Amino acid sequence: MSIIEKALAKQQQKNTQNTGTSDQTSGQQQVKNNIADVAPKTALTLDKKSLSERGYLIDNGTRHSIKDEFRQIKRKLLNNAFGNAAKTLHHSNLIMVSSAKPNEGKTFVAINLALSIALEQDKTVLLIDADVLRPSVVRELGVQENPGIIDYLLGDSEQVSDIIYDTDIDKLKLIPAGKPHHLSNELLASEKMATFANELANRYPDRIVIFDCPPLIGATETLVLANLMGQALIVVEESKTTIADIQAATEHLNENLALGLVLNKAIRSHKDLYGYYGYGYGTKD
Repeated sequence: MSIIEKALAKQQQKNTQNTGTSDQTSGQQQVKNNIADVAPKTALTLDKKSLSERGYLIDNGTRHSIKDEFRQIKRKLLNNAFGNAAKTLHHSNLIMVSSAKPNEGKTFVAINLALSIALEQDKTVLLIDADVLRPSVVRELGVQENPGIIDYLLGDSEQVSDIIYDTDIDKLKLIPAGKPHHLSNELLASEKMATFANELANRYPDRIVIFDCPPLIGATETLVLANLMGQALIVVEESKTTIADIQAATEHLNENLALGLVLNKAIRSHKDLYGYYGYGYGTKD
């Protein structure tokens, strides 16, 4: 090999080494970027003091009658979700909470039910604000607005995990309503919503998923959502909700849905302003 050929070979070897080092550095940087992309979201901090003052079930070691009432409610729901009844229910771990009309306390019940289930030792709970026209879960919990279910259905959030937020209550997770949109009703009735519900029902078999849904009367999307659920709680207000309202709210629900009624605002004493004392499952006669 001539001197010129040796020089060329040496230069080529040097260039190859430099290129390899550059590629390796670029690869390392890409790995770092990927790690940054999947960094976990910061857990949402609930305003526990305010929640407790407003009658929500923040576990502070004290015993209240409302805690016992929700314990009874959740026990039936958990039995339906994971017991023998689960074999006869479609998506038995998906529970919608609704009411006949607005302002009957459905969000209060949905949040308290989620907080009660979060106290279980071997279950987790995901609370979803599906009342996208009048969302109130985020406001009640005292956390900041974040992308939610509407953003996912629009395709702005690609993965379900993008809109699931941990909270500082260990076993409670949250999906907000997301940004307002003029096609919210159609999005909730879409095929993507049905696929979304199916994924939630099957991805975590030990998880209860609670949907805070719009009232049933005058909101067609709630009936569509009901067809994706296994169980439903209908909140009725004592001395306000009529039998006719209850019949109108429930007559079009899927007959295979496990249906329960929660009597709200049943005041037992002046010292106990919160009460959910009438509760039971029944058929739509």
